[in-house]
Amino acid sequence: MAKQNRPHALMLPYPAQGHVTPMMQLSTILSARGYYITFVNTEYIHDRMLRSGSTKSMADFRFETIPDDLPPEHGRIQQIDELCKSLADNCPAHLEKVVDKLKGKSDVPPLTSIVYDGCMSWAQKTAIKLGVPGISFWTPSACGFYIYLSAPLLMEKGYIPLKDNSCVTNGYMEEVISCIPGIPVLRMKDVPSFFYDATNYMFQFLVTQSQAAMSADFVLLNTFDELEGPVMEALRERLPVYGIGPLLEAEQKNGLPNSFVSLWTEEKSCMEWLDDREPGSVVYVCFGSITVMSDQELVEFAWGLEGSKQPFLWVIRPDLIRGASAKLPTQFVEKVKGRSFFASWAPQMEVLSHPSVGGFLTHSGWNSTLESMGAGVPMICWPFFAEQQINRTYVSQIWKIGIAMNDVVERREVEEMVKRLMIGKEGEEMKKRICELRDASIRAANKGGSSYNNLEKILMEMEGKNRT
Repeated sequence: MAKQNRPHALMLPYPAQGHVTPMMQLSTILSARGYYITFVNTEYIHDRMLRSGSTKSMADFRFETIPDDLPPEHGRIQQIDELCKSLADNCPAHLEKVVDKLKGKSDVPPLTSIVYDGCMSWAQKTAIKLGVPGISFWTPSACGFYIYLSAPLLMEKGYIPLKDNSCVTNGYMEEVISCIPGIPVLRMKDVPSFFYDATNYMFQFLVTQSQAAMSADFVLLNTFDELEGPVMEALRERLPVYGIGPLLEAEQKNGLPNSFVSLWTEEKSCMEWLDDREPGSVVYVCFGSITVMSDQELVEFAWGLEGSKQPFLWVIRPDLIRGASAKLPTQFVEKVKGRSFFASWAPQMEVLSHPSVGGFLTHSGWNSTLESMGAGVPMICWPFFAEQQINRTYVSQIWKIGIAMNDVVERREVEEMVKRLMIGKEGEEMKKRICELRDASIRAANKGGSSYNNLEKILMEMEGKNRT
């Protein structure tokens, strides 16, 4: 297809690893369908991708950057409210400049769609101005997105905001919420902590962004109907929403290169260490790219892993500890020598797919949950924020493919849960169920599957919109 005749999608991710990765996966799939791709990062994110080598396999993409208007020393995602405010206030004008630049390029086909992260909803105005479809791509689970969308209803029913701080300790967090159709198990403890205080900027931001999805031409979710069917059905009553995931499976089953994005340099030597471990024996520990914890929580996790007597691979980012560098107790390091590997970052999908890995201690981010499911590895869930709490509940109570940890970290609980996951009948049953979901995800992503068909339908409708 001649370049000028190709449909052209501008892809705009939210500037965090857990958002950039699925947007890159979707871009790879669209590129394979004949789309010309312009991928727009913030300057900060693009610089980190260049340094980690993440752009090398995307030679067919055109990359553009926009400033986030924050100083170089700013913590970005660790100061997420300031990041979100700067993006919303400043980046619409920067995106307009990118669009004008593309219009002036004779070798670039005209834009035919804008695919933007659901937390960058201001891009819909640019799509309307251009007269092209605006597609809102939400990277959380469907149940997580639906809770964001239902915030006004939760306020109307009096569940949020919290009346006072005593609600956190007086049993109110176990209150069952039954007003959101399609979500069978929902308690106050499953609601994002942003929602506790209506004056919290992140609460206001997420309510605004999720309500803006109503204006999108299409809303995409990185899930599949067979996994979150009741939630998807409820959402379709309100939005033109489509499950097109897991995008990871869609890439693999269509013979496409894996477009994993890393903002850190991966320590590949951990794979050699895994080669020497027994099948299914290793616990992989990683809390994602955003989670932070206290020194005491780190110590409790450490001694819990030591007490389990299982070999483990633990990813400890340099910025994992709030306001300090992560430092493990010397005595602990000595005691686990020979059955432990510590990395600052790891190639997660490769790790999870390794035969020696039998369990995953995770923060329950949606990408990590899907990747664990794709590898058939059951989980221990310790969520940090946002929709990770409801993901924990679905993993442990709805799908029954993992164990829910309490929010307060105690070494005895960590030890007990690792043993439950890795040894005995309970872990075997979870392994069986997660492998069944893995197979269902493969069927959904394959030609003729629900997610494959949903994406085909969207592309056909987009083509129709661009003709009118």
